[in-house]
Amino acid sequence: MNINDYDYELDESFIAQSPIKNRSESKLMILDKENGNIEHTKFYNIKNYLKKGDVLVLNDTKVLPARLMGIKKETNAKIEVLLLKNIDGDIWECLARPGKRLHVGTEITFNEDLKCLVKEKLEDGIIRVEFIYQGIFLEIIEKIGLMPLPPYIHKSLKEQDRYQTVYAKYLGSAAAPTAGLHFTKELLKELEDMGVIICYVTLHVGLGTFRPVEVENIKEHHMHSEYYEMKKEVADILNQAKKEKQNIYAVGTTSTRVLETVISKYNEFKECSGNTDIFIYPGYEFKAINGLITNFHLPKSTLLMLVSALSTREYILNAYEIAKQNNYRFFSFGDAMFIK
Repeated sequence: MNINDYDYELDESFIAQSPIKNRSESKLMILDKENGNIEHTKFYNIKNYLKKGDVLVLNDTKVLPARLMGIKKETNAKIEVLLLKNIDGDIWECLARPGKRLHVGTEITFNEDLKCLVKEKLEDGIIRVEFIYQGIFLEIIEKIGLMPLPPYIHKSLKEQDRYQTVYAKYLGSAAAPTAGLHFTKELLKELEDMGVIICYVTLHVGLGTFRPVEVENIKEHHMHSEYYEMKKEVADILNQAKKEKQNIYAVGTTSTRVLETVISKYNEFKECSGNTDIFIYPGYEFKAINGLITNFHLPKSTLLMLVSALSTREYILNAYEIAKQNNYRFFSFGDAMFIK
């Protein structure tokens, strides 16, 4: 349970700085969770590893283009504001850079339709602001905001929609559910035509996803909380799949967290919504899923612990070493792994 057990070396050259041209042409590693055996293929061949009746669960959250570039009214200094959480009405919790230049009452202008007033200063550069605007707030944000790319991506994104899944629907995430970035509409249609059942849950990914685990004993780590929803028709599909012993495969650790949260809470799938801070690490017994499509995760991250729980830490870390030997691309815009 020591954090250093989930560390591995990764040269920066392995970190994908931009998405590949065609989503489904990324590499795909197939990992047998029981014996550690590995195969290499392309993502569009995922269909060769799925069969009629298998259920694929995707997260249909949509990333809020939450980075706003503004000007401080008093001095014309440039200020970056990152939306974190809607507190109430037009009051938002945000991360401001540089935060030291701001004080209660500071006005920041983003364009002719949008500005904000600093209402409160909190710790670590976090502020509470009230937005003042003409029109519909989220429409303005979608028009002028930039994608909140992870801190390890240093290249600017040419096409904003490449940090969205093709099935993104409900606006509210601070980060993309990146395992889903590999799917195209054509590939999803192919899978459905094969008889694979595709359904969607929603989990709005928080910025806590990027926070490193800072305690030595991972059991002492406190997970961030994220909002999720499961609809009745999805719960019905999943309960039927369980009854008929069909495979349920989660696309991404976010979908996994929804499914495991719901079944742990109710002993079945059901229509519900709420916040989850479920922390899955080795020793956890999976009740919802049979396998997982995911990307390659950061050293010492809760996501690496989750995938280790589904297989073993040794098999996962060995797979990561083999991925490096085969020039796989890591993290958000990187290649994929199917643990089954």
